[in-house]
Amino acid sequence: MRFPTGPVRSMCCVIAITRTPRWHQPASTFTPPLRCGLVRPPLASHVTIVTVKALALILPLAAALAQQPPAQHKVELLWPGGAPGAAGTEDADKPSLTVYPAPEKSAVQTAVIVCPGGGYGFLAKDHEGDQIARWLNSLGIQAFVLQYRIAPRYRYPAPILDAQRAIRFVRAHAADYRIAPGRIGIWGFSAGGHLASTTGTHFDAGDASATDPIDRASCRPDFMILAYPVISFTTPYTHTGSMHNLLGDNPDPKLVASLSNETQVTARTPPTFLFSTNEDTAVPAENSVLFYLALRKAGVPAEMHIYERGPHGVGLAPTDAVLASWAGRLKDWLEIRGLLQ
Repeated sequence: MRFPTGPVRSMCCVIAITRTPRWHQPASTFTPPLRCGLVRPPLASHVTIVTVKALALILPLAAALAQQPPAQHKVELLWPGGAPGAAGTEDADKPSLTVYPAPEKSAVQTAVIVCPGGGYGFLAKDHEGDQIARWLNSLGIQAFVLQYRIAPRYRYPAPILDAQRAIRFVRAHAADYRIAPGRIGIWGFSAGGHLASTTGTHFDAGDASATDPIDRASCRPDFMILAYPVISFTTPYTHTGSMHNLLGDNPDPKLVASLSNETQVTARTPPTFLFSTNEDTAVPAENSVLFYLALRKAGVPAEMHIYERGPHGVGLAPTDAVLASWAGRLKDWLEIRGLLQ
């Protein structure tokens, strides 16, 4: 994974609370009616201040990532008796959650299920999985990294069933993990962002008559975090590789439309935090913009940050002090939503 090493200017499309420098000029990057500000590089008199602020954000992140994880994390199979539609008994046929418990002294009653990206063809389990879980633990949040089924062995609906089952599983075991059943979020990166946004737009309250107690729980996440997410399957901004891996050749147009998640937002869609970069050519930032506009139209609380520079797949961007500040914005959002109490 390549990370930018030079200074990064931040272009923030701000929804809710954001701290933007006063010097800015109009930006015309996006055609949708969204107010943006293009932040100029700091003047010489501001360099020290920016550096100190950047260090204040990056040091806690570096400390969290430097902690040695336990020798083994507990892995929970989502279907111990075999997943529906399983093509075999290999590890790839067994969707699971790897459990990252927060330190007991700092634990809060919030949980997040993490969906690594990979275009529905592989899973970026390190920088979009393990590192994310450890960062969440540093905030006292219980983390669960989802291993979902992927192409070419699996296509729709297997990954969606896995993500929905993960939410039901954590909610059904909320007491065991000492979390509140109404404080379960999902965080997805790239294609994992499509998967996460699908759970926030395609959910049910559970089956009260089910013999399996997990199936009685709702699969609606209480909040979503979408990092450079794949969202649209029906616009020029579609990541065709992810769509093909999920839906295969010649999918039903109605299915394609139903999984173009910017068209599926309702007032019941959970509050959402979005992050992307303007330089991302793999999954253009318009995916995030379209989803934000749909959330705004539906009256759903949302916050979006689009940085000018930074490639696709940066994760927490721990080697870039400016781009890494997006994690600080996310922490602020979690704080104002009462999820760190």
